[in-house]
Amino acid sequence: MKIETHGQCLSISDIPELTAVNSAQFRDEVNAALPGAPPLIEIDLSHTRFVDSSGLGALFALYRATTQTSGIVLRLLNPRPEIRQLLELTQMQQLFEIVQR
Repeated sequence: MKIETHGQCLSISDIPELTAVNSAQFRDEVNAALPGAPPLIEIDLSHTRFVDSSGLGALFALYRATTQTSGIVLRLLNPRPEIRQLLELTQMQQLFEIVQR
């Protein structure tokens, strides 16, 4: 996983899977980058093949952590169709801006 700041955007990418195996690490690394984070956080899911309930929990934890700071936009980029369907089934698409580029 890569976490980089590009101007006004915190970019999170290279996540092959977001599962019980790595969701705690995802949460820890992203939470460490949140203090002083820019107003836009983009999570690139184009390389993410699988997300389980722990992965959804990690995304929800990020949502909860950032809702305390007004003005932060959370954007999920390029989720594969099966990941997008999971987000829609769990209604998490209401929490995140989902963008195909």
